[in-house]
Amino acid sequence: MSRRNDFKKWWTHAFAVDDATQEWSVQERELVERLAHFVVRRRMTTPALMVLETSRPLNFIGSQFLVFLSPFLKFVFNPAECDRFTEILQKRHSINFIIDAIIERETHE
Repeated sequence: MSRRNDFKKWWTHAFAVDDATQEWSVQERELVERLAHFVVRRRMTTPALMVLETSRPLNFIGSQFLVFLSPFLKFVFNPAECDRFTEILQKRHSINFIIDAIIERETHE
């Protein structure tokens, strides 16, 4: 009986997606702003936007790939921020959030 309930509970959430109206925390906003500043300051806006747009369908897989790349990300973020950034990318609408931050930073500089 318990196995059936466990499977039913798993199946209910197996295809769940994030809420589109989700609010971003202050820490998440600051982290993405820092990333946007890093990209724009190095004049990498166009390549960054191209990578983000093409990776949109795979953003969850990309977040898992970041776990693999975390030693290299320590040049930009500290280990806690790497983990937080990975969590940001696991959210469905994170790519739009990052793209908007980069474009906004680009237009204001």
